Amino acid sequence: MSTIQPLGSNSNGISVVEGGGGVDRPKARAAVRDLFEALRVDLSAPDLLDTPQRVAAMYEELLTPKGFNPTTFPNDDGYDELVLSKDIPFTSLCAHHALPFSGVAHVGYLPGKRILGLSKLARIVHYFSRSLQVQERLTKQIADWLETELTPRGVGVVIDAEHLCMTIRGVQAAGSRTVTSTMYGLLRERDATRQEFLSLIGARS
Repeated sequence: MSTIQPLGSNSNGISVVEGGGGVDRPKARAAVRDLFEALRVDLSAPDLLDTPQRVAAMYEELLTPKGFNPTTFPNDDGYDELVLSKDIPFTSLCAHHALPFSGVAHVGYLPGKRILGLSKLARIVHYFSRSLQVQERLTKQIADWLETELTPRGVGVVIDAEHLCMTIRGVQAAGSRTVTSTMYGLLRERDATRQEFLSLIGARS
């Protein structure tokens, strides 16, 4: 399951994205130490003395979303074309193996009555990626948030990522990438709009 925290609301009704917290750091360090000792790793070696602390801190960082207050503005000028942020870099953790998967997200929407501050598109990607994730769910969470909070005329999210659980273990399919997409509204229903979105992010239809 996702470890993403619940969302609150501000005075405008849009969800405030709250950060995580409350990590039991001593317990996390002890758990890492127990794991490596069970795997017969000699943690008394000079270069491994601080490894449990470093590993626990790494997972805390990758599993703690940074909260922020999304900023929206009235669409007073009636802008009705795509708003798109492409190639947003992110790293998340595979829910099945706790190994990283990294890539880029392309996030776009057709505005309705309100528009979102541009930097917040990247912040939403980073927020939902700070969890034990599967790429399909991550893609849908980003799209669902935009659909629910902005009530736009359309939403499109495409994620292109490399999963270490595929490239360094198991099938060891080095260089393989996974692409997922979620589209709502006119980006799903209107071929020309969907093709415009895909063309702008450099994807083949």
